[in-house]
Amino acid sequence: MKRLLWFAMAAALVAAVPISVSGAPSGATVEFKRASLRVEVNATDGDAGFQIDLDHGPWRSISLKTPDGRTILDVRNKGVLKGYGLTELFSESSEPPFTEFPLSEFKKLFPEGEYMFEGRQTDGIRMRSTFTLTHDFPAGPVITSPREDATVAATDLVVRWQPVTEPAGLEIVRYQVLVVSEDDPGHVFSTFLPGDATSIAIPQEFLGTAGAYKVEVLAIEQSGNQTLSELPVTIE
Repeated sequence: MKRLLWFAMAAALVAAVPISVSGAPSGATVEFKRASLRVEVNATDGDAGFQIDLDHGPWRSISLKTPDGRTILDVRNKGVLKGYGLTELFSESSEPPFTEFPLSEFKKLFPEGEYMFEGRQTDGIRMRSTFTLTHDFPAGPVITSPREDATVAATDLVVRWQPVTEPAGLEIVRYQVLVVSEDDPGHVFSTFLPGDATSIAIPQEFLGTAGAYKVEVLAIEQSGNQTLSELPVTIE
């Protein structure tokens, strides 16, 4: 009888103790593996896009708040994804031309300041990170080679640009150069170069197919904001 009573008491104690299968302390909050924002300005087309880039996983919900507390993104997984979870997320706003939606109005929509990323993992643990968005937008790179609409041999394509020094006080930390086939947009040459670079020779093996291409040069500021210039060329 005493043994039965002891088992009953032990069972009651076990039932009263909450069990966490996640191994994390109750109420814990972790930072996102990656949570960043940037503005990409297209100096050639005259537009801008607000970009969201995050990585963490697996998660079942995420949200993003502006410095004044407005929620501008709210993603909640449903069905099998609620338990299975998502990891990375990249998204970009629409890009109406400045003639229809001026940059000054764009800045009002996405003000400078500290944005809050929040979410919840599939195991219930909360995620939280902050990111400071700036309006430090570099000028568009001036591409000096090739010329717009030029016809270039596959062996001779060298992309050159002038150093981006405006506006004053901004620091360009790197450039990105892309060469994209207009006939096959999935055929892309892309590379990052240091902030003092001003040219790159495009490998001939990438340009094996003659046709229409687009050359893009992006100036990336230390805040993460970037401005691109682009032009069309023909490879023969």
